[in-house]
Amino acid sequence: MFGSKLDLLKPEWIDVVFTDRNKAYGAYDLRKQNPKNTNKALVIGVVVFVVLISGQTILNFISGFIPKATEKVKITNVVLLPPPPLDQKKPPPPPPEPPPPKVDQVKFPPPVVKPDNEVKEQPPTVKELEVADPGQKTVKGDPNADIKIDEPVGNSDVKQVTEEDPNKIFTAVEKDPAFKGGIDKFYAYLQKNMRYPAVAKENNVQGKVFVTFVVERDGALTDIKVVRGIGSGCDEEAIRVLKSSPRWTPGIQNGRPVRVQYTMPINFTLTTDEQ
Repeated sequence: MFGSKLDLLKPEWIDVVFTDRNKAYGAYDLRKQNPKNTNKALVIGVVVFVVLISGQTILNFISGFIPKATEKVKITNVVLLPPPPLDQKKPPPPPPEPPPPKVDQVKFPPPVVKPDNEVKEQPPTVKELEVADPGQKTVKGDPNADIKIDEPVGNSDVKQVTEEDPNKIFTAVEKDPAFKGGIDKFYAYLQKNMRYPAVAKENNVQGKVFVTFVVERDGALTDIKVVRGIGSGCDEEAIRVLKSSPRWTPGIQNGRPVRVQYTMPINFTLTTDEQ
């Protein structure tokens, strides 16, 4: 308890400690000046720290009061003389010559007149020109002649016609395939013949099963696949109903029936009584 109130740094205690001792040795002065030196060092350290941290801010603040030296711009007035008058009698300068071509150009050489003894080919006479073939001429047709169509060069007896692949499956045609009676009749057929799976009914599974199939040229449905299903037997039931579907009206392309891929959703919904 006494020690808690004891302050050995007070000057009175320092005099007690150094009683009958050599106070001129230096330790006495160090102990006596210690609080003053400590406070001085603390103040200097705080000031140096503040200056280092906020030095740039202080410089920016001080520079705002110092006027900046303005650069002197020397302005010189330039007087432009008017252009000289045009001389109407003086002809305009000739146009510049075009640059020489990159590729050498050779003109036709001028005709050379040779003596008769050096001429090897004699020009045709007037009589020879009268019977000579000048080229194309008018030919009258025979209205009683048989019509003949030019055939391709080669073996004319062989006729080969390349047709489009009959098994090609179209995704877009001129006339889309349709159920006889319309789409409403088809959904009525589905509602009448579709049996809700027991597992789906028990687990309250509902939703749409997206199926894709090919409508053949005779209207039959083939290649039935489930694109996105809901499971619990609903996918298999959708395939079963489509396999037993009556024939559709086939799609038409270029005036003939073709195979068409068709995609449609089949809705599975439980009624209040079934739930």
